[in-house]
Amino acid sequence: MPEGNIESLLSALEPNLGSGAILTDAVDTAKYLTDWPGKNTGRAAAVLRPSSTAEVSTILARANAAKTPVIPLGGNTGLAGGGMPDNSGDTIMLSLERMKTVRNLIPAAMTMTVEAGCILSELHDLVEPQGLFFPLNLGAKGSCTIGGNLATNAGGVNVVRYGNTRELCLGLEVVLPDGRIMDELSGLRKNNTGYDLRNLFIGAEGTLGVITAATLKLFHLPKARATAFAAVPDIASALDLLNRIQAETGGAVEAFEMMPDVMMHLLAQHLPELKQPFAEAPPLSVLIEIAATSDAEAETGEDGSIPVVSKLEALLGEGFESGMVEDAVLATSEAQRGEMWKLRESTLEAVTNAGPRIGFDISLPLDQVHEFVARTRSTVEAIIPGFKMCAMGHLGDGNLHYSLFPPEGSETKFIEQTRSIKTAVLDNVSEYRGSFSAEHGIGTQKLSEMARYKDPVALAVMRQVKAALDPNNIMNPGKVIPE
Repeated sequence: MPEGNIESLLSALEPNLGSGAILTDAVDTAKYLTDWPGKNTGRAAAVLRPSSTAEVSTILARANAAKTPVIPLGGNTGLAGGGMPDNSGDTIMLSLERMKTVRNLIPAAMTMTVEAGCILSELHDLVEPQGLFFPLNLGAKGSCTIGGNLATNAGGVNVVRYGNTRELCLGLEVVLPDGRIMDELSGLRKNNTGYDLRNLFIGAEGTLGVITAATLKLFHLPKARATAFAAVPDIASALDLLNRIQAETGGAVEAFEMMPDVMMHLLAQHLPELKQPFAEAPPLSVLIEIAATSDAEAETGEDGSIPVVSKLEALLGEGFESGMVEDAVLATSEAQRGEMWKLRESTLEAVTNAGPRIGFDISLPLDQVHEFVARTRSTVEAIIPGFKMCAMGHLGDGNLHYSLFPPEGSETKFIEQTRSIKTAVLDNVSEYRGSFSAEHGIGTQKLSEMARYKDPVALAVMRQVKAALDPNNIMNPGKVIPE
């Protein structure tokens, strides 16, 4: 778009927006133009910071009329480039950071309606004093926003029990590309009135409109948790253990995280201050957490025991006898539980510090994870012998954060083989009917994978939906849908 048109658009918007809503100075806009990993930086004509849905509506209506691209941005914690502008400088960034109002919190209905700029951890802090729980939990919780979580359908560590962000949302308020406001905010658990438009916008990464508010499900705050690290013989045994614990606790498993020895060694090397659960890292361990909401399971007995903790301890003992468990360490205090979770939450920092790697965010049917990992190890070994594999992640929901590291002294060759290695791994994912993007989204970084692996009919329907809702292609162009 010509520079004069951008200036005219901003001048037309200025009377409609509050003070500090339009940023154009390079110093002020810099933090919005580089992604969280620090690898991608773009250019934008301005960063707009609306404080209300009405202001978002005005921005989009005028931008659509001027055919000016708009890129919505939440907490800027994305990992796939979905919130980054290109280098043209012709786009407008739309930050929802000022829209942080909690419109209502209704304990009797177990819902809250919040604006898109609310920080995830602040929502946790808001509801927990009332004995309520919003279970979405990610490493970026201190800075990610609920709008960004919804736009990317974020996952995290509690998906095994509560589902992705999609499952935690009852209704949305969305501003469409032409400025119209769609009010589908509702606390209804049943609403059978045609197309589920809410789910059209969740996971769309801002390509169809801007999510400005959401009605979210709440749950009863667990009164006690039992947490343990368990060494297991292999992935198949780990899944047997998961299913056993789920059956015996009525589905109370909140997290079931796979941590191979490669990961534990990286943590020990790069974050030696963290306390390891085992004196020597086993080939494979799992971090398990179950939760109790009833007094009967949470109250401390006369002997000092807590029923939910005793339950997990007994199940791990049974697993040891049956061969599903080789060793286990149970958290006996909140401090020890925190130490265990600090290991899991520090994994991204550890792999980042480890140097060159090829990373994947993939998901597989649970019963196929074991076979996939074994097969893919052989596949990649044929390309670059001696590589190091770290298959870790949310095993309870089939999501692996799968990283490959070069053999020592072969970093250059390894990087040169990136494309062939990625293709080999993702071809295997496709054969097992898995997904090449489990929870990080598509953005710009996975467009080639969308073109190669997405069902062509599904991709055609996505293009039709995009064209119908955003005929001028102003909403986050160049993201999610390959051209």
